[in-house]
Amino acid sequence: MTKTYSIMLAMLMGATAMVCAKDHVLHTFKKITLSDQFYCEGINCGDFNHDGKMDIVASSFWYEGPDFQKKHEFRPSKTYEPKGYSDNFITFAYDFNGDGWTDIFEIGMPGEEAWWYENPQGKPEVWKKHVAFKTADNESPDFGDIDGDGKPELIFNSDGFLGYAKPDPKNPEALWKFHPISPKGSWHKYTHGTGFGDINGDGRTDYLEINGWWEQPASLENDPVWKLHPFTFGEGGAQMLVYDVNGDGFNDVITTLHPHQYGLAWYEQTRENGQISFTKHLIMGSKAEDNKYGVKFTQAHAFALADIDGDGLKDFVTGKRWWAHAPPTDPEGNEPAVLYWFKLVRGAGNTAEYIPYKVDDNSGVGTQVVAADVNGDGMPDILVGNKKGIFVFLNEKRTVSQEEWDKAQPQPLK
Repeated sequence: MTKTYSIMLAMLMGATAMVCAKDHVLHTFKKITLSDQFYCEGINCGDFNHDGKMDIVASSFWYEGPDFQKKHEFRPSKTYEPKGYSDNFITFAYDFNGDGWTDIFEIGMPGEEAWWYENPQGKPEVWKKHVAFKTADNESPDFGDIDGDGKPELIFNSDGFLGYAKPDPKNPEALWKFHPISPKGSWHKYTHGTGFGDINGDGRTDYLEINGWWEQPASLENDPVWKLHPFTFGEGGAQMLVYDVNGDGFNDVITTLHPHQYGLAWYEQTRENGQISFTKHLIMGSKAEDNKYGVKFTQAHAFALADIDGDGLKDFVTGKRWWAHAPPTDPEGNEPAVLYWFKLVRGAGNTAEYIPYKVDDNSGVGTQVVAADVNGDGMPDILVGNKKGIFVFLNEKRTVSQEEWDKAQPQPLK
């Protein structure tokens, strides 16, 4: 080996070591408490004042970004006792009347009205309330484009029917029209679990609930009944996430096994002779040993899908809905209100696992949790409103040493 070659090799090894060191990036979260009072269990974000920065809405307030320290009351406010319930279970943000300003949509107690508040376009006044729907059932309604028209719809059940509702763009202040996709069944105001996504790969969005998935037909004219493909996704869901977990080209399902007890799972889509089924992969059960890293908590009542660490794969966020029912109703009801993000790691042969990273142990989730970039740094942050208060968790990344990296990793059970 020549001297020159030895020097070049040493330089290359040194450069490689430097690159490897830079690859150790940790994602941690800075907790910002917007309130320590119980106002709501729904939360969301949008640019409400047209300044180009994301703001946060929770219950009767919206908080100005990017520091969220200045709040505005857009409707009368009220605090609630943690053993009871609030007038806000779910919140969404969208421009419903097409005036270019983001409005606020809220669902109160299940089975009651859903409404939206019209943004007054920067004027210092109470926002005008419009009733959108009279009977919004289900504890986990979704909001997304299920009918392929390029605009989001409210996805839920009402009066025993599964379906979705949408406003009339020519008359946005009128009551929304409900489009049933099922025959009348036993779905009720406290039904848990909805989701949407293309299960069979035909380019159309299907409807998910704990009893199976409903295949969207080629035409939605005259509100036809969608085809049910029965499958049991646990005993009662929350938000049901649709994503190709293992990278095999088929969408899978991620949800809770029971929103008030134990269990998380992802259901791998399988196909045999053209028939679609699912194989359950337990992420977390009722015993610590059910999870590779010993993580166990109850009442995973809300989910959000997002690429938390920027590796190109979508992770999910969930946690404990603390005091979903006043204790001692639910198991481990008084245990810490933990919040986690579960990192997706794919392996060889279309395998996958989720690695749990704890975000916090004194917040949890509500009936909703949101993962969205609210400070404009390109990384999803986490928003929570529940009986512990209103919280923002800012996603922060930093390069660390091998030792610090190793120390921060969840350790498998021995």
